[in-house]
Amino acid sequence: MRVQLTIALSGLLALPAYSAEIQLDVQIPRLDVAEYHRPYVAIWVEGADQKALANLAVWYQQKATDEGAGTKWLPDLRQWWRRSGRTLQVPVDGVTGPTRPVGKHTLKFDERNPELAKLPAGDYTLVVEAVREVGGRELLKIPFKWRGASAGRAQGDSELGLVTLASKP
Repeated sequence: MRVQLTIALSGLLALPAYSAEIQLDVQIPRLDVAEYHRPYVAIWVEGADQKALANLAVWYQQKATDEGAGTKWLPDLRQWWRRSGRTLQVPVDGVTGPTRPVGKHTLKFDERNPELAKLPAGDYTLVVEAVREVGGRELLKIPFKWRGASAGRAQGDSELGLVTLASKP
């Protein structure tokens, strides 16, 4: 009897631990323009006071060109730059990456992410900002619950397509 109980309890300990998670789908639309450049995109979490609390992703041109490295144009992501970008030393491991092509891009973040680990449970806003050279600028906001179940979506008009968010405890 003790052996069966020990085996049963050890099986419970081996179950995977589920953690709070955010899944984000970001669509980069195909634009019919003469000169197309991939957009720079910043994704972050802000509190009720609109202060940036967690940088989740920053996509920019990482290869140096005749005009310089891609970091030169990061201030064009105006809202992100004002709220947190100018204080970062890029590249940031796990946050910065290259620009993305046209299509749908799925991102997942959980409480093991150092930026999200420090956030207490509560209501926040996910912000996605995109800007393109010889193009436009767009900013989308989606409210969500961290460490709670919620879903949201925002439809872009030009630089971004549909952005969806699902969070679970």
